[in-house]
Amino acid sequence: MQKSDFIIIGGGLVGMSIAYGLARQGLVVQVLDEGDLAFRASRGNFGLLWVQGKGHTMAPYTRWTRASVAQWPKFAAMLSDDTGVDVHLKQPGGFQLCLTEQELFEEEHILRSIQNMQGGDYPFEVLDPKELRKRLPGVGSKVIGACYSPMDGHVNPLKLLHALHTACKLRGVQILNGRRVIGINKLVNGFDIETSEGRVSSDRLVLAAGLGNKALGALLGHEVPIDSTRGQILITERLKPFLHHPTTYVRQTDEGTVQLGDSAERVGLDDRTSVSVMAQIAARAVTCFPLLENVRLVRSWGALRVLSPDGAPIYEMLTNAPGCFLVSCHSGVTLAAAHALSLARWIAGDESLPEVKAFNLNRFSRSEVVAHDC
Repeated sequence: MQKSDFIIIGGGLVGMSIAYGLARQGLVVQVLDEGDLAFRASRGNFGLLWVQGKGHTMAPYTRWTRASVAQWPKFAAMLSDDTGVDVHLKQPGGFQLCLTEQELFEEEHILRSIQNMQGGDYPFEVLDPKELRKRLPGVGSKVIGACYSPMDGHVNPLKLLHALHTACKLRGVQILNGRRVIGINKLVNGFDIETSEGRVSSDRLVLAAGLGNKALGALLGHEVPIDSTRGQILITERLKPFLHHPTTYVRQTDEGTVQLGDSAERVGLDDRTSVSVMAQIAARAVTCFPLLENVRLVRSWGALRVLSPDGAPIYEMLTNAPGCFLVSCHSGVTLAAAHALSLARWIAGDESLPEVKAFNLNRFSRSEVVAHDC
């Protein structure tokens, strides 16, 4: 088998976004994908492009998120040009719906603190019930207000993953499915990787395996401080269009179905659904949009998100293994454009990208950090 320029371990949104970015630079790329046994959220996420609230304890994360969302129109157009797949990018702004005065107070406080850190360049509005109902006519009477940001949007995440896989294959990326990594050896000039289906080698390596990065980092002598949170999602039958903006609790897809979600549970590696949490999700969705009360639910699932101690991404070339890049993040959809168009160039050595310095592993050894599901 031909030795590649890069091997990427992980066939989810993060890995495939980077693979696409590297392939567009003319590099020879292989992707090792463990398959359906891997814990990941690429097929189970909410599909949001969300800036609102990101980075309220870490200003560089706010800027990085905004930069990615700004690149999304270009990124979506590139995928469409390469594959003909429309990922249904919509960026009309998004609403954080609040059911109590305390929720609204806390949300506004977070957004104002971010706005201050960004020197005032952070647009959002706090909406009272009357103004909110002008913009979202179907919202329930128990919703006491909302925060709106014009920066937010959404896509179809399954079509995004399909587009990335298709685009990568068209650009020569070899995707090796069912390959569980057993060992990684650092060679003088590259890496030798032992998998469940044999060995492969490359000049450079990217660890983008979600929760699997913890074990992969350990193989190279690095501690990767990531944990999991479980999110559960419910999907309704198809409805006539009624919701033209994403919200954190409810969003209507381009196909007419409605996604209900936004749960966060610390349950280890358990990605099953639970009746109690699904009932809470459904009740909150009906409170937000009463027209959902009698619609049929057609499926549900749980998925595990990757979470660092401070909620922000981790980007690092490992000191124990030069040429190996660690990429871990919570917001694989929101950051997909930045990963493909900016981070991939940094990984390839074509761009200095000084902003990634804020996301290295050293920040966790300098001080205590608090985990945020952001």
